[in-house]
Amino acid sequence: MDDHGLRHGRDRGESSSSSSSIEIQNHWREIQDLLKERLITQDDFLWKLPIPSSSGNVAVEEEEEGTLLKYVGGVDVSYSKELDSAAAASTAACGCGSLVVLDITTPTLQVVYQDFFLLTNFDVPYIPSFLAFREAPILLQLLQKMKNTDNPFYPQLSFTGFGLACHLGVLANIPTIGIGKNLHHVDGLTQSGVRQLLQAKDSSGEDFITLTGSSGCVWGAAMRSTKGSCKPIYISVGHRVSLNTAIKIVKMICKYHVPEPIRQADIRSRDHLQKNSCGNGGTLQ
Repeated sequence: MDDHGLRHGRDRGESSSSSSSIEIQNHWREIQDLLKERLITQDDFLWKLPIPSSSGNVAVEEEEEGTLLKYVGGVDVSYSKELDSAAAASTAACGCGSLVVLDITTPTLQVVYQDFFLLTNFDVPYIPSFLAFREAPILLQLLQKMKNTDNPFYPQLSFTGFGLACHLGVLANIPTIGIGKNLHHVDGLTQSGVRQLLQAKDSSGEDFITLTGSSGCVWGAAMRSTKGSCKPIYISVGHRVSLNTAIKIVKMICKYHVPEPIRQADIRSRDHLQKNSCGNGGTLQ
C-alpha cells in the first residue's frame, strides 16, 4: 500500500472514531437532560444543621438524637501519577475511587469510615465536560456497598467535585454539594473578575459572593474558606441542598482551603493508589 493508501486508511479510522465520539456525547446529553428533570435544587432533607459554638465546634445538645447533620461524606477519584496526561485520558488509565465519612460533631471532624475501589481499566472514555460518566459509577458502587451493609455511618450528605455533584446526587438519591478549586469561564464569569469582587467585600467583612452570570443565571458561589486566603473555592448546588445551605455547611467544616470531607477523600485516594499496584485493581460490575 502506498503512502496515499496509508493516509486514506488512517483518515477513515479517525473519521470512524470521531463519529463514535459524537454518538456517545449525544447519548450522554440525553441522559443529562433526564437527570436534570429529577434534580432538586432546594433543601430537601430531614436533618438540621449543627449549631456552631463560640469555640468554633458544633453544639449538639440542643437537638434531639438523630435529627442533626452528623455524618458527612467526601468522594474523589485519583489517577496514577506514573501515567502521562494522554494515557490518563485513555481507557487504560489506572485510578482509585475513595469514599470517606466524617463525624462533623467532633472537634477534629473525625474520619469514621473509609473505603476504596481500584481500577486497572476504564471502559468509559474520557471526554471533557462528561467526566461524571466516567467517575460516577465508581463512587456509586462505593456508596451502594456501604448502604447494603446497613453501615451506621452512611453519609447524610456528600461532597464531591464541582461537575459531579448533580449527577451523583440524583443517581444515589443523596444530598450533595459540589466543590471546585478553579472556575471555568462561563456566562461572563472569570476567575480574575471573581477575585476582584471578593477583594471589594473585604471592608464589609463578607467572605463569599454569589456567582451570577451575564444572563442572570446563578451558577454558585465563590468563598474565601480560610482567613487571609486570596484564592477562593467555588461552591455549587448538587442535589437536595440549596445554595444558601451549602454555603453554611462549607463554612462549618473547612479547616483548610477545601472542605475537610473532600480533602480527606483526595488525600486518602492518592495514598491508597500509591501503596497499591494497579495490577490488583478491579472492574465495575
